Amino acid sequence: MSEGNKTLVTEFVLTGLTERSWLQFLFFLMFLVINIITMVGNVGLMALIWKDAHLYMPMYLFLGGLAFADACTSTSVTPKMLANFLDKTAMISLAECITQFHFFASSATTECFLLVVIAYDRYVAICNPLLYPVIMSNRLCIQLIIISYAISFLHPLIHMSLLLRLTFCRSNIINYFYCEILQLFQISSIDPSINALMVFIFAALIQISTLMTIIISYPRVLFDILKKKSEKGRSKAFSTCSAHLLSVSLYCGTLIFTYVRPASSLDEDQGKLYSLFYTIIIPLLNPFIYSLRNKEAIGALR
Repeated sequence: MSEGNKTLVTEFVLTGLTERSWLQFLFFLMFLVINIITMVGNVGLMALIWKDAHLYMPMYLFLGGLAFADACTSTSVTPKMLANFLDKTAMISLAECITQFHFFASSATTECFLLVVIAYDRYVAICNPLLYPVIMSNRLCIQLIIISYAISFLHPLIHMSLLLRLTFCRSNIINYFYCEILQLFQISSIDPSINALMVFIFAALIQISTLMTIIISYPRVLFDILKKKSEKGRSKAFSTCSAHLLSVSLYCGTLIFTYVRPASSLDEDQGKLYSLFYTIIIPLLNPFIYSLRNKEAIGALR
């Protein structure tokens, strides 16, 4: 495009995961199955907790909130990606792009907060079991979930307001499978340094603080587990905590590698792989990580 004939871009092309037509159809089938399992797993877990009064406990209320966040994450990314596998143009408007970013960022931030809350719940349950019913009441749990969702809904609005200052007339090609905000910065005609700095600051604040809070709390938790006299009690506590640590390490680790590091040090294929983890793989795995190793959930399901 000549310098004197630039036009403002209001629609973008998502290149997706591959340009090979046979792979696109294969990916469509694979991610369609993954999306169905993800939604059945997360919505099923929420329905199970809602239906069974025996699961009206803090841990399951948090897991229900986490399942809803995972369902929102998957819904914000996967349907558009599936449609683009079958649509050769793979277009997305600027309004759709911003909306997709908001829903993804809200659900991702909510998941970070809920992982911290779940860690606190496990800390109180294992380190202060006698005070647990007093400290972790159902009312407090619901308040923590509501606060997590409220803050997470407001957080992306900061980036969205800054995003509106950018214009796009150099290119309309986003080399990604969803409207990823860092990719928008790369095709902006205006210097996006302020936007990138704000993304880095908030990502570091949320993700690193989430990971560090959980890491700091677990030595005390593990020490108290080892002091338990009951082999059954140790096994149950280890099972719950290991499931939580696995989820945290996979989720926060890939988010940190994507957002809390110099953009130039991240290869595009690596970026897509990390994004697949926190947008598609983690929402698929979480219901099974937390539920299949939990006897109460298995009993309720039966």
